[in-house]
Amino acid sequence: MTTPLQGKIALVTGASRGIGRAAAIALGAAGAHVICVARTVGGLEETDDAITKAGGKATLVPLNLKDFAAIDRLGASLFERWGRLDAFLGNAGQLGTLTPLTHLEPKDFADLVDVNITANWRLIRSFDPLLRLSEAGRALFITSGAARKHTPYWGGYAMSKAALESLALTYAAECEGTKVKINLLNPGPIRTAMRAKAMPGEDRSLLKRPEELAPLIVELLSPSNEKNGELVNFQ
Repeated sequence: MTTPLQGKIALVTGASRGIGRAAAIALGAAGAHVICVARTVGGLEETDDAITKAGGKATLVPLNLKDFAAIDRLGASLFERWGRLDAFLGNAGQLGTLTPLTHLEPKDFADLVDVNITANWRLIRSFDPLLRLSEAGRALFITSGAARKHTPYWGGYAMSKAALESLALTYAAECEGTKVKINLLNPGPIRTAMRAKAMPGEDRSLLKRPEELAPLIVELLSPSNEKNGELVNFQ
C-alpha cells in the first residue's frame, strides 16, 4: 500500500463512525498520524483499534464541537505538540429534524447552525495558522447535494450545508496562491447512520459503503492534490 501521507498530521472530526471513521482508518494506513475527534469515547476507541490494525497511529480527542472554547484549545495543543497540521477533514455534521420550516423548533435550528456551520468556522479559525505552517496544508469539508436543492422538509439541513459550502469556498479563495488547498466533497448516497435516519425505507444494500469513499478523501488530503476551491462529487 502506498503512503502518500507518511509522517503527516491529519485531523478528522466525526471520527467515531461512518465516513469519518473510514477516512481516519484510510489516512492512518496512508502513513498519517490521525487525530480522531468525536463525542463518543467508545466509538473513538474502536476507530483507534482499526487504525492500529491498518498499521497507523492515532490520538483520540473526545470533544463536543459545540464547545467552541475547546476548539480553540485544541488548535493551541496541536501547535504545542506538532507545530503544524497537514490535513483536516471537516466531516462531523448533524441532520436535524426533517420537518416543515414552520415546525422546526428554535433549539433544533440552533443546533444545526452550531454543529454544521459555526463549529466549522471555529475549526478554520483555530487551524488556519497550523495549515499554513505545513509544507502542503489540505482541508476538506463534507457537504451534501441537499445544499443545492430546495426539498420540502429538508430546509434546516440544506440551509446549514449551503452555508458550509459558502464558508469553505470563501476560505479557499482567501488561500489562493498559498500552499493551503481547501475543497468540498459531496459523497452522495452512502451507507451511514445519518442516511438511514433520513431514508428509513431505503435498501441500504444498494448504497456504497464509507470505505469506498475513503481513498478519494486520502487523495484530496494528500500533498499531491492541487485542487483548490472545488466541489468534488463522488457519485
